[in-house]
Amino acid sequence: MFDESGAGKAFSRAWALSGARVDLEPLRTGHAEEMADVLGDPALHRFIGGVPDDMEQLRARYARMTAGSSDPAVHWLNWVIRLREEHHLVGTVQATVEGGTAEIAWVVGTPWQGRGIAVEAARALVAGLAAYGVRRVVAHIHPDHTASAAVARAAGLAPTDEWQDGEVRWRAELAG
Repeated sequence: MFDESGAGKAFSRAWALSGARVDLEPLRTGHAEEMADVLGDPALHRFIGGVPDDMEQLRARYARMTAGSSDPAVHWLNWVIRLREEHHLVGTVQATVEGGTAEIAWVVGTPWQGRGIAVEAARALVAGLAAYGVRRVVAHIHPDHTASAAVARAAGLAPTDEWQDGEVRWRAELAG
């Protein structure tokens, strides 16, 4: 856990988290094959730019992500979202933790959007981070991305007046 100053090492790898319908599994390079299909829709890049990775690019990216940050003060925590009933991967959530602050993000594949999966996963993520000593959660959301803003709000974050790279900074202070 983090002390009052936000110092200390609470974790170095993601751990399993769950919601009512979803399991958040720590990311492995072996997830790349299934996730390449989940994340393959170019529409997912409308607000973040770029194009989908193919399976080999995704495998290489997952290998870098699971190796962790080269900065010992920064922890990269990454999960895949598994929809329990369908036993299918449907998206990802992630947190970059430094001190007592986590910057979080989420993505759910197009076929599974509009079902509350991102909300459930983001809530499980925020609760899991709070249980491990994170005291502040932030996310950066494109001002036109109303679905992502709704997920942030449902997970307890609120928009601020701060901007970063054309996105609104959302924040939540977590209870101890």
